[in-house]
Amino acid sequence: MVCARCKMVVKTDLDKLGLHYTMVELGEVDIMEEISESQFKLLDLSLRESGLELMDDSQTILVERIKTTIIELIHFNDSQIKINLSDHLSEKLNYNYAYLSSLFRKVKGTTIEKYYLSHKIERVKELIVYDELNITEIAIIMHYSSVAHLSNQFKKMTGLTPSDFKNLRYKRRSMLGEF
Repeated sequence: MVCARCKMVVKTDLDKLGLHYTMVELGEVDIMEEISESQFKLLDLSLRESGLELMDDSQTILVERIKTTIIELIHFNDSQIKINLSDHLSEKLNYNYAYLSSLFRKVKGTTIEKYYLSHKIERVKELIVYDELNITEIAIIMHYSSVAHLSNQFKKMTGLTPSDFKNLRYKRRSMLGEF
């Protein structure tokens, strides 16, 4: 679950099944009672119809917790973490970073760092598209050391500079206006 709507869907499905929960967070649910096999199957079916799925494999769950922690850090956290990403993940998830990194690579086929950077660049794209902040402000908000660092990383990952990306958006908008 990566958004408030997903949490709402999960809560609705739990309520329909009469299941009581103490917490529904991004990627996690704490249900108060034992779930019967039939309830588990019904919940799984209902969630799949909404594009979500249950996970009961501990390694898959941990990888989802890594992903959720990164997404929360990039999309829902305005303050900069005071420690590096590896220490943050280790502290938050109570696992050695070497284990988290190895597991993530095994399950997802990419590194935690690449996953983190790709989400960071996606967030930068969103901020560019919103057109409320300039590139300098975006660099500050996204905790880049400089605009040049942001621009270099953006170009490396997208093939475009942030300015080219912004201009591409305007070009598309004006082309649509011609119809």
